[in-house]
Amino acid sequence: MSIEARNRPLPDWFTRIRTRQTVLPRFQRFEAWGHESVIQLFNTILQDLPVGAVLVLEVGNEEPFISRTIKGAPITGERVTEHLLDGQQRLTALWRGLHNNYDERTYFLFFTADEETGMPYFVNSIARWTKEGDTKPRPVWANFPKEQWKRRMIPLDLCAPDISAQQRFREWAKEAIEDQDERDSISDTVSLIRQKFAGFNLPFLSLPVATKKPTALDVFIKMNTSAAPLSTYDIVVAQVEAGMGKSLHDLVADTRTVCPAVTAYYAPEDLALYGSALLQGRAPTNATYLAKDFGPQLLANWEMFLTGVTRAVDFLEQERVFDSARLPTDVVLPVLVALWAIAPNGLDAEGRARTILRKYLWRAFFSNRYEKSTNSRTLIDSNELRPLVTGMDGATPAIFDDTQHPLPQQEEIIASGWPVRRDRLARAILAIALKQGGLDLADGSTATRANLAKREYHHLFPVAVPDEEAYVSLNCALVTWKTNRNISDKEPEHYLAQRRDGNDLGDAEIKARLASHLIPYDEMVAGDYKTFLKTRATKVHGAMTKLCAGGAS
Repeated sequence: MSIEARNRPLPDWFTRIRTRQTVLPRFQRFEAWGHESVIQLFNTILQDLPVGAVLVLEVGNEEPFISRTIKGAPITGERVTEHLLDGQQRLTALWRGLHNNYDERTYFLFFTADEETGMPYFVNSIARWTKEGDTKPRPVWANFPKEQWKRRMIPLDLCAPDISAQQRFREWAKEAIEDQDERDSISDTVSLIRQKFAGFNLPFLSLPVATKKPTALDVFIKMNTSAAPLSTYDIVVAQVEAGMGKSLHDLVADTRTVCPAVTAYYAPEDLALYGSALLQGRAPTNATYLAKDFGPQLLANWEMFLTGVTRAVDFLEQERVFDSARLPTDVVLPVLVALWAIAPNGLDAEGRARTILRKYLWRAFFSNRYEKSTNSRTLIDSNELRPLVTGMDGATPAIFDDTQHPLPQQEEIIASGWPVRRDRLARAILAIALKQGGLDLADGSTATRANLAKREYHHLFPVAVPDEEAYVSLNCALVTWKTNRNISDKEPEHYLAQRRDGNDLGDAEIKARLASHLIPYDEMVAGDYKTFLKTRATKVHGAMTKLCAGGAS
């Protein structure tokens, strides 16, 4: 195989993209650059500096890989003649920036000096957004040439290297710049900038038509694991696509369709690898993911994986764990996926499996099982729980061993931190409160995934308590933001009296709302903070002990 180096100016690249002659193999990762990288690319070109070469695979009569067009480019056109193996981010940025077809940003040429380079102009972008009823994106001024030029800004697409951009710039300049001399001067500068883009050479390395698919894939992976590394997921995508003609991107998209709520807990791309490894009885490591037989087995197990995802998420919802922000440890999700994929479906057998998995879940939350060596321990737990979940005999799993992984005593529960931080025990305490219902203290609504976004972490005893004592999980409850604002820094007996007067059921209703958080009523009314902590710790410890034994509540 010989790789040929060639030159190609930017307008020629654009012609090939516009006519769909140059496309991407579908296994390529999606557009990944942020706007900072796009800006840097354009300013590099304006300084007459190179941006590196790209890599293409020449295409004969048949495309070797299923393909897709560059983001923002036409999806129909002429016969495909090359696949872009490396350089997607650069060409996508150039195409979209010079066509200004990003949804949430508009790129401009700023006619003010760049402090860093001393250039008299530079490229930057502004955020765009819309609100209900808007016909044009905001900020509104950015839609009008005069307002743009007041800020010394010209839309970057008017500098593109084509005739239509030149004509559109003339029309823009007539509206934006009143002074004829200034207009002529700016027009001359824009013409020079357009020539920069028109003359910009983006060289490429070309693999010949005869290149075999495995060789092209190997070159793709090697080029993308040096200067700009691919993620492990991207490489598995490429291997699955090349080896089996399947799109892992499409399969993961199916996961989002089948179980939309999974994204509240875990990135589906990562879960596809982690959960599939455990389903195969293998360690969730890069060595596993990059093994040649991992992709085929992932595809063979895919329906089981989807079943596991759906049942695992349903299980978490029934345990009233609603999202990653309230998840004490996210390591449990791949294990649950692997085990719910094989768990019996229905009747007593499923009930037994559910009891075992509830015991696993809450012990994972409250014990130190996953504070180190998580990859090896998830594999061990998945393998040790598998026979129990499927109704077979098995040894006691390590995670159920109180000697190795004891549950916290009440003193540890009292000392746990504030749950908004990534503190496993603090979040476990909050999770166990939500398990009881988590009724709002004022409006009485139950905590759900839909309304959690409107809830805030409320200090039950006001922050007048010293910080080191106030910011503990036992002093926290999730309440609506309206309730939090209404309570503010009032003492408990005052805001509880306000709640009591605000409903027809009196103390009984207030006690029920507090009980749904495992909050002791008498200690709250008495205002005895230390006794309150001890009493609530006792309640949490009792609920924890029951759940960690597999009890339903």
